[in-house]
Amino acid sequence: MAAFLRTRLALLVFLGALFGSALATRSSNDLDPFRQIDSRLPSPNDQRTAAGGPGHEYWQQRADYSIAIELDDENQHIVGSETITYHNNSPDSLRYLWLQLDANLFTPRSHSLQTSVAPNLDSEMSYDYLRALLAKREFEGGFQIERVVDEGGAPLHWAVSDTMMRVDLPQPLAAGESMSFGIDWNHAINDAKLMGFRTGFEYFEADDNYIYEIAQFYPRMAAYTDYAGWQNKQYLGRGEFTLEFGDYEVSITVPTDHVLAATGVLQNPDQVLKPVWRERLAAAEVADKPQFVITPDEAEANESSTPDGKQTWVFAAENVRDFAFASSRKFIWDAWGRPQEDGRTVMAMSYYPNEGEPLWSQYSTQSVAHTLDVYGRVSFPYPYPVAISVNGKIGGMEYPMICFNGPRPESDGTYREATKYGLITVIIHEVGHNWFPMIVNSDERQWTWMDEGLNSFVQYLAEQEWEAEYPSRWGSPQKIVGYMKSAKQRPIMTGSDSLHQFGNNAYAKPATALNILRETVLGRDLFDFAFREYSLRWKFKRPTPSDLFRTLEDASAVDLDWFWNGWFYTTNHTDIAIDGLRHYTIDSRNPDIAKAEKRELRDAQPKNISATRNAELALRIEAYPELLDFYNSYDELDVTADDEEAFVKLLDKLDGRDAKLLDSPLNFYVVDFSNIGGLVMPILLELHYTDGTTSELRIPAEIWRRSTDSVSKLIISEREIESLVLDPHLETADGNLDNNYFPRQIKHGKLRLKGNSKRGNPMRDAQKMRGRDDSDSKPTSAESSAPSKGASD
Repeated sequence: MAAFLRTRLALLVFLGALFGSALATRSSNDLDPFRQIDSRLPSPNDQRTAAGGPGHEYWQQRADYSIAIELDDENQHIVGSETITYHNNSPDSLRYLWLQLDANLFTPRSHSLQTSVAPNLDSEMSYDYLRALLAKREFEGGFQIERVVDEGGAPLHWAVSDTMMRVDLPQPLAAGESMSFGIDWNHAINDAKLMGFRTGFEYFEADDNYIYEIAQFYPRMAAYTDYAGWQNKQYLGRGEFTLEFGDYEVSITVPTDHVLAATGVLQNPDQVLKPVWRERLAAAEVADKPQFVITPDEAEANESSTPDGKQTWVFAAENVRDFAFASSRKFIWDAWGRPQEDGRTVMAMSYYPNEGEPLWSQYSTQSVAHTLDVYGRVSFPYPYPVAISVNGKIGGMEYPMICFNGPRPESDGTYREATKYGLITVIIHEVGHNWFPMIVNSDERQWTWMDEGLNSFVQYLAEQEWEAEYPSRWGSPQKIVGYMKSAKQRPIMTGSDSLHQFGNNAYAKPATALNILRETVLGRDLFDFAFREYSLRWKFKRPTPSDLFRTLEDASAVDLDWFWNGWFYTTNHTDIAIDGLRHYTIDSRNPDIAKAEKRELRDAQPKNISATRNAELALRIEAYPELLDFYNSYDELDVTADDEEAFVKLLDKLDGRDAKLLDSPLNFYVVDFSNIGGLVMPILLELHYTDGTTSELRIPAEIWRRSTDSVSKLIISEREIESLVLDPHLETADGNLDNNYFPRQIKHGKLRLKGNSKRGNPMRDAQKMRGRDDSDSKPTSAESSAPSKGASD
């Protein structure tokens, strides 16, 4: 008995290890896509409801800033001081505060640089890349913290952890209380060409001038949230920012010939703007198209000016989560007032050097205005007073009310089509970020897709309203197929700094997913209402992924758990195949009809090769007819008296309705589908009939709910089906269109011919080199006839 128990125990241990290992190695892709997503999401609470909205006890912190900085145009340096008033709206008592020192990214000791992987040195490297690589090793651009004091001037203890700084409080900051403290600092400004990372300067050697696009230039409060406490993810360069709303008053001292653009409204225009600029700005507010405030000629003349001192520009911004600015003596400035439904006027404006012409004056402010129109309709009206696009070396980056955009024409003023659409696209995208995440304030550091993906989706809608056939980069399902089929990817819900293909994962895939939700799963009306509801619920608040998922379901009354599971938590792709088509008609039971149909089918069967060749044989029964009997002429498909009698008895038993069904001309088709890619999606079927007509059948994804690998669908039709096409309008990002046809289509291609290649001849090459060397060593005729210096002596 003891031996039996030991054997049984060993068997159980073995089976447990076996199945435990199998479960441990199962990927999330193998789990049921129709399981309820609640197990993945945080439980609803008083801060965040099960419907996806802010709860009755929702809270968020607030930080107000008073900042004064000076921009050193000679040395590319910033010196600043700030007073932060921090409001603890949480229910918690805080013993310390965390701030973000994002400029610490620009030090050789930063975690970002220390954790960067080696480039491929076996391939070619550009000179610019090598210069950037070396600059990152040498540039000291981090914050130099000079002083941290409370509002009475007493020093506060502080400590730096890479890109974060902790300020210890003399006594805890209780729930509902506020405090003010001050910081003095300075830091060098990075060269945006070598180390962009969303801020920096661009140097113009031809006229010895700079454009400064400055952000992350001041110590900023880290976010303290109900779902994570203090934001504690270091800035590694990819995951962007998680910030609190507040009011800003910022004074920026620059050379007198500089022109500034910034977050907020200029408070002292009479002191810093020329009278003619103020007049033009006022006229632009009511104009019917963009107007120059500073003309190209004026900007060109200003490039060679010499400042006669310094002046301070003062900006104020209300209820924003950040502040950025641009400064240069090279700026052209145009503006256009855009009336809003509530009677306000938003100033759409652009700042750019002459190097941006003629592209920028034609397209930049128009693109800003277009974004205000479309995003305002899709989500909510733009709430801020200005929206600014600035041209500099930063390729594309957003901040409240201002964004930096890079595309320019060539030096001769011409430009490629890609440059034109690249400029329009990046401006729509960056201005659009005012909605996501500058107002719908998602956590960029943790979930890049929540702002980049949602914004890229609305960007796609705006691009399609710009012109027909706009060359959108993201949004169309077929453009994401290559990425979704690739092996090197991670689920959308992966943290920002751990993604394999950042652009596809954080921008393209979520944008495409939302477009599919809108066009294919929910339909435009349901989706548009739900998306607008999400935007309004979380306007000036901080949503998480669960809030988005729950709101879209709550406002559409559609269970989308299968969609979130598949698109956001796995790397499965769409590949649905038509495996077969079976045709059935009702057996009328009439022997005259039924046996004739069977005879027709039998006679249509192909004959095997032997039967075909044996048709010419001389047969014995032909030579001896006496061998023939009843069965040589008998056909089992001949109608007999018994067949007719049985049919009459059947009709006598049926009532009129059942008898009528036997004469139904309906066709019954069973279509077999398989899910090869693993991602469950609606089945969109185009049916082609033998009479030349077509129809469409749109089957919801729930057809897969009992079997996610294969499924069959019954189609009843009065017309006969000739062929089928799956996903005819390319709505689902299907990764293999070849198996979307039944019957399968012939694949066509071109055979390209090339000339016969010749192998190299090292001996001939060596002889050529020797001949060239001999020729180079022989004196010319002039040299050989001239006397040498020695001979003349």
